[in-house]
Amino acid sequence: MAKKSTPSISLSHFWGVVVFSLCFFVPKSVLGEKKELRFRKNGEFKILQVADMHYADGKTTSCLNVFPNQMPSCSDLNTTAFVERMIQAEKPDFIVFTGDNIYGPDATDAAESLSAAFQPAIASNIPWAAVLGNHDQQSTLSREGVMKHIVGLKNTLSQVNPAEVHIIDGFGNYNLEIGGVKGSRFENKSALNLYFLDSGDYSTVRAIRGYGWIKPLQQLWFQRTSAKLRRAYTRQPEAQKGPAPGLVYFHIPLPEFASFDSSNFTGVRQEGISSASVNSGFFTTMVEAGDVKAVFTGHDHLNDFCGKLTGIQLCYAGGFGYHAYGKAGWSRRARVVLASLEKTEQGSWGAVKSIKTWKRLDDEHLTTVDGQVLWSKSHADVSYLSNNVHKTLEMRAVLGARRKKHVGSPE
Repeated sequence: MAKKSTPSISLSHFWGVVVFSLCFFVPKSVLGEKKELRFRKNGEFKILQVADMHYADGKTTSCLNVFPNQMPSCSDLNTTAFVERMIQAEKPDFIVFTGDNIYGPDATDAAESLSAAFQPAIASNIPWAAVLGNHDQQSTLSREGVMKHIVGLKNTLSQVNPAEVHIIDGFGNYNLEIGGVKGSRFENKSALNLYFLDSGDYSTVRAIRGYGWIKPLQQLWFQRTSAKLRRAYTRQPEAQKGPAPGLVYFHIPLPEFASFDSSNFTGVRQEGISSASVNSGFFTTMVEAGDVKAVFTGHDHLNDFCGKLTGIQLCYAGGFGYHAYGKAGWSRRARVVLASLEKTEQGSWGAVKSIKTWKRLDDEHLTTVDGQVLWSKSHADVSYLSNNVHKTLEMRAVLGARRKKHVGSPE
């Protein structure tokens, strides 16, 4: 077996700091200003997903699962440098942190650790959002306290919970709308919808062990929100035939992530699927809603695959943080998603045409791997037309049989 290459952790830290400091100057944002999410003038919208930073106390926090010669120079600062390098390389329009942002048991002060963990996003002036994992609340703040602290940070679009919902499980359930290109006919429509949910931490039911899950009240909120967005998208002006595509972000993978093997996913699976021990039915809820094209999670750091099930792509990001468990020689990584709009006959920007993804490795060159198309409108339209043609042929066959029976029957 060939010897695996050693990830350049120290290079990541020093080059990341140098590049970010010298080349990526950004102005400070106004405290409390909420930024509008909208497709760029080139018809694209790019999202950077960061999963499982496991940030603790900064430079005094050691790394896990790296080679022995890397340990002396490796700390939470390597995680910070990786975030900075990804922002510089990809220049995303939006950043999503999908839980276990800090590792509570090793974080002396939760508020300080959270602020330090998100500092690269804050400094970049790029809008960002976060959900909670199962370790964020294990320090000096409760789960609610963690989410409230996040909401108070600069440049974030995170919400504690939906303002219109008075009773819902967890903290960090909300949605964001991505508007069409400014000046286009889709300017006042949400061309892409993002859903964020709290997948919980651990079961609170004595008879059920293991991790938490997305509860009925959360699913009810999701259903109502999806239906409301569909109604807005299918009404004038620029009424569309179906819903705008949706992407869903949370921490703990669904049991359905275990549906794949190496023949039907892109990426790697190097550990088991650590989902809840019960199936709450949220996958079925998303299928029924009809707008969700992909789900993005973290939690299992050694898995980074995407697999398609019943029309929905189920994707891991792969482990990002250096204080999180990993695998020596297997680079920490991040996932990028790019949504692109189609051109209308009038030459303006229209609805979403495709959603693509790839991952970047924290090596010397930020190597790009596993590029793939998660969803495309042309394929969806073909499937839609195929289904309608099939239904039409079935109906014609039924009507033909009825006519034949009627003609052949005695008067």
